[in-house]
Amino acid sequence: MRQSGPPEPDRILHNAKIVTADADFSVVSALAIKGERIVATGTDAEVLGLAGPATVVEDLGGATMLPGLIDTHVHVEEAGLLKHTVDFQGVRRVDEALARLKQFVDGRAPGEWIMGQLWHPQSQLAEKRFLTRAELDSVAPDNPLYLPVGHFSMLNSLSLAAAGVTRDTPDPEGGTIHRDADGEPSGVLEEAAERMVIAAFPGWSPEARRQQLVDAQAHLNSFGLTSAISAAVNPQDVRHYNSIRLAGEQTLRLSLMFAPTGDLNPAMTAEEWERFFALTGATSDFGDEWLSLSGVKLQVDGGMTLRTAAMREPYPDDPDYHGTWVIEPRRLDHLVAVANRNDWRVGIHAVGDAAIDAVLDAYEAADAERSIRERRFIVIHGSLMQPDQMDRAKRLGVRVDAQPTFLWTKAAAVARFLGRETADRAVPMRSMIDRMGLDLLGAGTDYGINDLDPFINIAFMVTRRDAGGTVYGAGEAISREEAIRLYTSAAARYAFQEHRTGSLEPGKLADLTVLSDDILTVPDDKLPTIRALRTMVGGRTVYEA
Repeated sequence: MRQSGPPEPDRILHNAKIVTADADFSVVSALAIKGERIVATGTDAEVLGLAGPATVVEDLGGATMLPGLIDTHVHVEEAGLLKHTVDFQGVRRVDEALARLKQFVDGRAPGEWIMGQLWHPQSQLAEKRFLTRAELDSVAPDNPLYLPVGHFSMLNSLSLAAAGVTRDTPDPEGGTIHRDADGEPSGVLEEAAERMVIAAFPGWSPEARRQQLVDAQAHLNSFGLTSAISAAVNPQDVRHYNSIRLAGEQTLRLSLMFAPTGDLNPAMTAEEWERFFALTGATSDFGDEWLSLSGVKLQVDGGMTLRTAAMREPYPDDPDYHGTWVIEPRRLDHLVAVANRNDWRVGIHAVGDAAIDAVLDAYEAADAERSIRERRFIVIHGSLMQPDQMDRAKRLGVRVDAQPTFLWTKAAAVARFLGRETADRAVPMRSMIDRMGLDLLGAGTDYGINDLDPFINIAFMVTRRDAGGTVYGAGEAISREEAIRLYTSAAARYAFQEHRTGSLEPGKLADLTVLSDDILTVPDDKLPTIRALRTMVGGRTVYEA
């Protein structure tokens, strides 16, 4: 007769180096799964002794296993566009970008819209600039172009016309229409001005969009990711995600930062904002382990890699310029207060230290009306956070979810715009861990602006060495254990999922990834080359190399 204990497992994975990321950061060699959950971990002898006649037993040949990785700030939807949009990855000069674009446009029907994948010409191109309208017209004279850059979009003449942008169009509140020396639109729209081209872009059919979101999840699985916080999701995509969930096609656990109008700075009056929340039955953290709402997303400033982060001190090259504000502080305070009053937590994009001040001011004001402590309100990015702000956030119980991988390819751009000293203190993970503790932190990528690869992100956190080999802010380096926790046990707290995911322990969901190399022992320079060989979500293999 079988002794009482864990139920007979469906599957046992053994002869592995299993980094559990539990409270002790234990390493075991075997793990047993029943249904969607882990039922046992331990030595090979301990776990293999649980096997029954129907148990599938797999020898992993000494491979290293981590809990399924969690990206706490990723635009999941961008991954679904890979087959449908222009890819500028690897482009290094303006002429190469134009050639890539022309290759995509050739053979397309005149009048068909062409969309690009997110990229970063100001750091990526040798010329360190946007493409001009005339350059875009030269390779796409018959097709409207919509090339998003993240807070900016580049357009040619046809898409400017479709968006209704002329020399006489005024800048919208919170946005800028960039103009050439003659006052004509240059083809670049900034922040709220992007709404004009978004409104003109015909988009995708519901069927195509739904399939894109299925494809996107598979793409993230291929990097060992089993959960993600999708950074700004509009109502239409929320519906598509729910359809995918109900059909049992979800392969990535998703918690969504909701953008009620699709904008980071919502296109609503104060009255409309109040009415929206008053009439919305759902609240933040509504959902289950597969699909939930993590809060409402807002934005204060631009970015440190775009010369638009809102700073306490002026920019080095202009004593009158402190960056870009996309929202007036009193409006921000009101939007946060209304959301808080209606049981919604808030995550706010804030990169520069002045922007972070505004966010913490808004959170403190909301807290005075109704406590936000223990509710995990979020500073998203927090890239140039100062020590006094870390202390203030900790007192409020506010999370910071950062993206160190910005500095992998864009540290030189930060140094160019804000100075080397500021680049060295950017994304200060060591300081944040020491002052705030791991439980209030997480690490993500902001894909598609940055590379999705979690091992590049981990490598930068551990070494502070960028893709070119330059070290920025060596004192902000963290340990491998800390970097792994920022992708696992600490990251799970963003969506209040720490009791379900983030570590490999009995009772938790069997979300895991098997790696090509031992992440605890490979040389530092090999960390970015680690790959996911297999990804399992709820005990089911969703990716295998």
